Amino acid sequence: MKFTLEVKDKMSKARTGVVETAHGKIETPIFMPVGTVGTVKGVHQRELKEDIEAQIILGNTYHLFLRPGMDVMENAGGLHKFMNWDKPILTDSGGYQVYSLAANRKITEEGVKFKSHIDGSTHFFTPENVMETQRTIGADIIMAFDECPAYPSEYKYAKRSMEMTHRWLKRCFTHLDKVPPKYGFDQALFPIVQGSSYMDLRTKSAETIASFEADGNAIGGLSVGEPAEEMYKTTELVCGILPEDKPRYLMGVGTPINILENIALGVDMFDCVMPTRNARNGMLFTSEGTINIKNRKWADDFSPLDPNGSTYVDSYYTKAYVRHLFAANEFLGKQIASIHNLGFYLWLTKQAREHIKAGDFYEWKNIMVKKLGVRL
Repeated sequence: MKFTLEVKDKMSKARTGVVETAHGKIETPIFMPVGTVGTVKGVHQRELKEDIEAQIILGNTYHLFLRPGMDVMENAGGLHKFMNWDKPILTDSGGYQVYSLAANRKITEEGVKFKSHIDGSTHFFTPENVMETQRTIGADIIMAFDECPAYPSEYKYAKRSMEMTHRWLKRCFTHLDKVPPKYGFDQALFPIVQGSSYMDLRTKSAETIASFEADGNAIGGLSVGEPAEEMYKTTELVCGILPEDKPRYLMGVGTPINILENIALGVDMFDCVMPTRNARNGMLFTSEGTINIKNRKWADDFSPLDPNGSTYVDSYYTKAYVRHLFAANEFLGKQIASIHNLGFYLWLTKQAREHIKAGDFYEWKNIMVKKLGVRL
């Protein structure tokens, strides 16, 4: 994997760049739609590629390990072929899912024993077998196995968790060297900065992660309930330590406002389930603010979902029609909303790239943040 830093904003830490992988180039800053089990919910691969213009999507190691399983994945030739997606893919390690299964898992130095949320069967994840699983999935960018502590966490626990994550990282790199890629292309391993809400731990973790000189680096353990200002403070600190010539990925973030503010702090890559999850519940993101499309006020509104045409569906469907689909419980409504929200997130990061290059990103960002906070 190769990262080329292009333009740096003069008024903030925002920057543009290009990540080159075996399955294509990724222009940063970028949002990555989440395809947890080999599908971005409700959206065809053709729509992702041609209409939304997604440059990279995510898969989830935990979920793909359970279903369809690694035998099917390997027989298919990896996730790219299995889901018919020829552009880049990133897989997370399952560490966040382990965190979310607090009642059904046990963490030790060796790894994590957990029960499947599907059938209650017991499994064991270690840094080594998670690397082997991600080799079998075959993503272009793979994540180190880590523990994501809950928020808030006691200092003692957060420190112990962070130090174990660093030891697990060494095991990930050591094992990855022993297990070659399966499908004829290289995979880039990203370490993950942890440390909860403690700035001294975040500093130590960022310094440790930077010392591995990986192809890229991730910031984990945020967007887990902490105030937005705490997120930004942590991101600013960590981005100031992680190397400038490597892409920075903020995991699981976030709202459109979160994304713009973190771009301004030096983050290059984002993912979040919010666009599709909120879409299925009727919340639409637009360039003028958010809409609850299920509200009666939209029943006779025949204007586009976004008056500024941020997504391709704006030339096809009106607020009144999509509101009708939700009222009638037609799944097409959820599909249109999902495509719209993903398209908006990709539009937003594309606009950010263009404004960074034009030299007016900071002013534009401040205007957009005010608009995006409005409930229409």
